[in-house]
Amino acid sequence: MLLCGFPAFGQAQAASSTTTQAAPPPAKPAPAMDAPLDVKAAQPPSTDDLTAKGDPGGTATGTVSDVVAADSKKGLTLADVVNQAGQNRIAINFVWTLVTGFLVMFMQAGFAIVETGLCRAKNANHTMMMNFMVYGFGLFAFWVCGFAIQMGGGGPYSTLGGAYPLTSEHVVTLLGKPWGLFGTHGFFLSGASYDVGVMVLFLFQMVFMDTALTIVTGSCAERWKYVAFAVSSVFMGAITYPLFGNWAWGGGMVITTG
Repeated sequence: MLLCGFPAFGQAQAASSTTTQAAPPPAKPAPAMDAPLDVKAAQPPSTDDLTAKGDPGGTATGTVSDVVAADSKKGLTLADVVNQAGQNRIAINFVWTLVTGFLVMFMQAGFAIVETGLCRAKNANHTMMMNFMVYGFGLFAFWVCGFAIQMGGGGPYSTLGGAYPLTSEHVVTLLGKPWGLFGTHGFFLSGASYDVGVMVLFLFQMVFMDTALTIVTGSCAERWKYVAFAVSSVFMGAITYPLFGNWAWGGGMVITTG
């Protein structure tokens, strides 16, 4: 019985080895990035239909017809669609960052009202003026050098399209480890720092810097002269806050040392 079984097993094995599987069909090559696309396949809504019915649900607004072709003669290409998607992503991040920055900016009004309400009537004008001008003094100092010290080595930021000019940090080696001290790019937002992503980041960081400066105006209300307030605001906006901001968030020692 065993002898009869072996030939059958061998024949089955030989049959299985000689059986060839059907080769899978070759994959279709990916379309070239500069190849024109078939826009009709996307079925954009007609202008007449939108004119007659409108688009209350928002399902027909923003279609393939709204994608701009780099070359009108060639027509819409895959590269145009991909670039449009990337630009829309960064644009949405820009808008959200600016909105949050504007909300923080309006904190200034709350600080002004609170601090003025806690002062005597004779000092209300002085306190209100400090809360108004802290933006002027602090923003100027932050624009001159504060932003560069804080964020000059913190880039790039992929969510803001890169901000690639902010990639230079002054680093010293201590105890065998690198310690980032301050950024060195972005002074006056000039040169390569004249970048849309950098300017969005500047506004976002500036309003938080100014909020920190406003804490001092409240704690020192009725206790210092206006000149002392002006000098303090410029110094804090240019040096004190940016240094700490660099060490905590701007690519300084906390991040450099791991």
